[in-house]
Amino acid sequence: MRYIAGSAALDEPLTRPIITIGNFDGVHLGHRAILETVVGRARDLDGVAVVYTFDPHPRKVLRPANAPGLLTTLDQKVELLEEAGVDVVVVEPFTPEFAQTQANEFIQRCLHERLRPVEVYVGYDFHFGRDREGSMRMLTEQGPRLGFSVTIIPEVTMDDGDVNSTRIRELLAEGRPERAARMLGRPFTVRGTVVRGDQRGRTLGFPTANLAPENEVLPASGVYAGHLQLLDEGNPPRSDRLPAVMNVGRRPTFAGEETRAEAHVLDFDGDLYGRRVEISFSLRLRSEQKFESVEALKQQIGEDVEQGRRKLEAL
Repeated sequence: MRYIAGSAALDEPLTRPIITIGNFDGVHLGHRAILETVVGRARDLDGVAVVYTFDPHPRKVLRPANAPGLLTTLDQKVELLEEAGVDVVVVEPFTPEFAQTQANEFIQRCLHERLRPVEVYVGYDFHFGRDREGSMRMLTEQGPRLGFSVTIIPEVTMDDGDVNSTRIRELLAEGRPERAARMLGRPFTVRGTVVRGDQRGRTLGFPTANLAPENEVLPASGVYAGHLQLLDEGNPPRSDRLPAVMNVGRRPTFAGEETRAEAHVLDFDGDLYGRRVEISFSLRLRSEQKFESVEALKQQIGEDVEQGRRKLEAL
């Protein structure tokens, strides 16, 4: 897949580009419905499937105090788009200056002059341009005049509501990773580097990999089952996917104040310090709680590990 840092950096015309535009945070099932259409049309027309997206998220520039935590890092988003069959990703730097681009100018300069689409597909709630002044009506009227068709892809619904990033964030905040996974089409994952913690897990007999997360969103405090995947070279090797039980929270038994994410890898006794990993949250086992003694905590962790093992084997 080809990565282009901004539409102005495109130095040669794309071949019959079929384009979709949006933020694509999470690359969930709603996004995938659009991507499947774009990729399918690109294959039919011997063209290229193009995603035109933005970094950072526009709300982080326009309304930073109210900007959402993002479900995916830019790296994760690009990788997921590639897995969906996208040929080209154009990541437009969303600066305060770019935010002042008028809707007509966005259509004329960014889309028509630089990307030269044959067809454009967008979600039902798509807006663009300064102050979100650009409407679907404007795009569908101007597109054909400039030589490209515009198609609106309807929403994907699930559980009596639209599949969107906001609902997925809410489900994770409620500690419901299973439902979030249904909307994502995969378990929610968090990436980061394994750092040294206070090593209490080791003294309890359950050593943990403490994560310095790259993602902006963590699921609600609690105990989860999932997997830890290695993203860099080392031993264990890259791409190894290991079953794990994770804790997210402040460790109230030890009067912790900072929210942490840590993973106990099942049946593993190696060194993961400094490794870059991705943790998937497939199942929630229980909420976080304070125990009256270290022994009570140790017993509960043992039960969590066995429960996690059984549930992961049953997946």
